[in-house]
Amino acid sequence: MSSTVEIKTRTIRQIRERKGGEPVVCLTAYNTPMAEILDPIVDLILVGDSMANVVLGHANTLPLTLDDMIVHAKAVSRGVKRACLIFDMPFGSYEESREQALRNSVRVLKETGCVGVKLEGGRYLAETIVYLTERGVPVMGHVGMLPHYVNQRGFAVRGRSNAESDEVLKDAIEIDEAGVFATVLEAVAEPLARNITRSVSNVTIGIGASAACDGQIVVTEDILGLTPKTPSFVRRYAELREVITEAVKHYDADVRARLYPADEHTYPLDGKPKAKS
Repeated sequence: MSSTVEIKTRTIRQIRERKGGEPVVCLTAYNTPMAEILDPIVDLILVGDSMANVVLGHANTLPLTLDDMIVHAKAVSRGVKRACLIFDMPFGSYEESREQALRNSVRVLKETGCVGVKLEGGRYLAETIVYLTERGVPVMGHVGMLPHYVNQRGFAVRGRSNAESDEVLKDAIEIDEAGVFATVLEAVAEPLARNITRSVSNVTIGIGASAACDGQIVVTEDILGLTPKTPSFVRRYAELREVITEAVKHYDADVRARLYPADEHTYPLDGKPKAKS
């Protein structure tokens, strides 16, 4: 009999059940190697549209296309066996109509192996969320600071005035009632994050929204020190940019000095590398 233990995939239902309990741990991934590293550890992996900045070099998320996202989501899916895998719908792929949102969301679920989609926006999306969830598409919401609105609002923290807090709270409550299983709260003041978390039945996932949320998400490359600039709300747990730079410099020096490849990296006539002495 095999001693291999089957690892169960984290489901939408399991994420929902964490409301008010053990915090939900979420990170982003855009390729197979990173997904393989994160998968045994975190609860939820988001194929984030932050890929536009982190991987593709854009100044914001707006240029990213659905086809771009699907290519990377397929790669991430190949590295995931356990975590709940969610697809971040890019700008322009769902806002036109609920029919557009369904058509593109169904394509995503069929082609990528993701189990749900994330829609960025407030109350105006409530009808779309109902339409999707009634047709079998799980939806994660996203309120607060909205990167898709960068040309209108910039990247300002939300909820620092009573009026603004009231608007974001209304957004969160209405998409909760529409059926989201979780809501990302991005760059909102701590009292607002706490109030939203108390006021909604779904799991709140903070990114720059304090520990008052039911879980947390950040861009993986930010906590690893791979990005040149880190948001103020991110703790860098490693400085891999420096590690990689030193490794490449070492490689560069070895190649120029003809120290690499050495004998053990070189194939003789029998086709096998020479053994290390």
